[in-house]
Amino acid sequence: MLAYAVRRRLREIGIRLALGADGRSVVGMVVSDALRPTLAGLGLGLAGAVAVRSVMASLLFGVGPGDPLTFAAVCALLLAVAVLASAVPAWQATRVDPTTTLRED
Repeated sequence: MLAYAVRRRLREIGIRLALGADGRSVVGMVVSDALRPTLAGLGLGLAGAVAVRSVMASLLFGVGPGDPLTFAAVCALLLAVAVLASAVPAWQATRVDPTTTLRED
């Protein structure tokens, strides 16, 4: 989905690069676009996990229903996966040729 979103914004990215934006700012833009829904999902997921932890207590073995280490580990893992998943489209966005992009109509 992110690769599709980057593909749709190639003209904008090409213009940014033509106006002097460096690859780092383009990568930052793409990664931040990917992390925004990830962080929203993590927030909703944590709220939901806290809300149903009494129900989940009977299903968990070896950890408590409110174990902060487990919550932190899962959040860190999901954030790492989101960053890695956005790395390829971000790298491809930096390889856009501004002159070709500006010639297209």
